Amino acid sequence: MSLLGGAGTANAAAKDDLIIVNKHYNKLMYLQNGYVKQESKVGTGRSWDLTPVGHFKVENKIVKRPYYKKNIPGGAPNNPLGARWLGLSVPGSAASKAGNVYAIHGNSNPSSIGGYVSSGCIRMYNNEVIKLYDQVQKGTPVAVTNSEKSFQELAKIYGYKIKGWKTK
Repeated sequence: MSLLGGAGTANAAAKDDLIIVNKHYNKLMYLQNGYVKQESKVGTGRSWDLTPVGHFKVENKIVKRPYYKKNIPGGAPNNPLGARWLGLSVPGSAASKAGNVYAIHGNSNPSSIGGYVSSGCIRMYNNEVIKLYDQVQKGTPVAVTNSEKSFQELAKIYGYKIKGWKTK
């Protein structure tokens, strides 16, 4: 079992599932059963400390989450949270632990993807977060780091082996 291994419930992710977010490159990789299923550009915090680094899990999944801070309904074109929300269990307040503060989510501003732009969340293009949302289960481990290492090296550090990976 990996360092981030999960619970044995029906909702638990497969033991070889992992999302890695590397703030250094602003990229995300999703491993499903050890195979790379998705690699995407992301946007992260405006400053290093805004997007938390650590080991989390997908705590909740919400389609078209409202943006409560500015009372913008879910699905509205100006909703900065985009089409999908994968809430992360980040230590701190009860809301943060419940996946209601930090998330991997879509965004209404595609030009922000790839940059250091958010207040802490991990932004994705809407079409890519929908694809990720449809594959990921609650309980999937998420490792957020800021490293010059490759995804292959990071996966190994976290106790995962990427199957079928061709080194260049």
